Amino acid sequence: MVESRRGASARAPRTNFESASHRIILGDCVAEMSKLQAGSVDLVFADPPYNLQLKGDLKRPDESHVDAVDDDWDKFDSFSAYDDFTRAWLLAARRAMKPSATIWVIGSYHNIFRVGAIMQDLGFWLLNDIVWRKSNPMPNFRGRRFTNAHETMIWAARDEKAKGYTFNYEVLKAANEDVQARSDWLIPLCTGEERLKGADGKKVHPTQKPEGLLARVLLSSSKPGDLVIDPFNGTGTTGAVAKRLGRSYIGFERDKTYAKAAEARIAKVEPLPEESLAPFMTAREAPRVAFSELIERGMIMPGTKLFDAKKKLGALVRADGAIMFGDKVGSIHRIGAVAQGAQACNGWTFWHVETKKGLKLIDELRAEIRAGMAAE
Repeated sequence: MVESRRGASARAPRTNFESASHRIILGDCVAEMSKLQAGSVDLVFADPPYNLQLKGDLKRPDESHVDAVDDDWDKFDSFSAYDDFTRAWLLAARRAMKPSATIWVIGSYHNIFRVGAIMQDLGFWLLNDIVWRKSNPMPNFRGRRFTNAHETMIWAARDEKAKGYTFNYEVLKAANEDVQARSDWLIPLCTGEERLKGADGKKVHPTQKPEGLLARVLLSSSKPGDLVIDPFNGTGTTGAVAKRLGRSYIGFERDKTYAKAAEARIAKVEPLPEESLAPFMTAREAPRVAFSELIERGMIMPGTKLFDAKKKLGALVRADGAIMFGDKVGSIHRIGAVAQGAQACNGWTFWHVETKKGLKLIDELRAEIRAGMAAE
């Protein structure tokens, strides 16, 4: 995901690692993305160079060296040069994106505002900015600024008129104890066994991102079988997570050392069982079933009484599919609200019917009908 940068000559050897569905292409990301079929990509995750503009060695108060990002791939002659580079890779990525595809770009305060402005200039439509809050940030050693405890991710559609982009709202909400997922994510930095180390014991890449961050990105905005690309593959975090989650993947990397480490990493990943990844039918996607269908199918007979969960409230089922509470007649939703003195009510999850085994939600009867529809 993540971690590497553009730069190799267009004449650099084009090498493919891994299987056909999980590939790393060695070479310049702009040149190589231009070889992808236009409109073929479902999701882009990009962690471009931050252009940190470090002016000299960074040291701790005890004069020990800080292993900061000082690699050549993060250095640009000017802001103008960085902007030109940003436009080039964004245009290449945009060309490869399906009309319904989305793109994520992560960065720090050094670059993310420049990237965001360029994205808008190129026609991308910003959907969210996500704040990745680091639970274990590196301290500010000089004590002259606030500790940099977050990075920003921009999530954008291909253009303003994009329709049908993937956002797994119900999945995210269900995993968040039925509360809407927020735009601030508290996730620790990549540490411990997850951090790739070389034979010398030093980290292979300075900005390796945590798999938990990429998992949330992919689970929120892609589906199993989707094609995910990463213009800055680095040590392959995006590829590893994509393979585990049943997505196809293409990463672009100019550095042979990073590509080799990523290849070994992704090869070890075992995809999760299909049943743990299979999409579930959301309320929005489920076929509409009218309450009258339960009567027409003989699942509830006219004259049957419906009850709330405590059997304190009751309503009579009419032959026309409406229900009656006292002198009030209406839908299962309206009468549910009237019976409770409430503004609104989901009648499917409020009313029950009496069975030999006790009360049964009428929503369970609707589920039986939907299951039959799916099998047809």
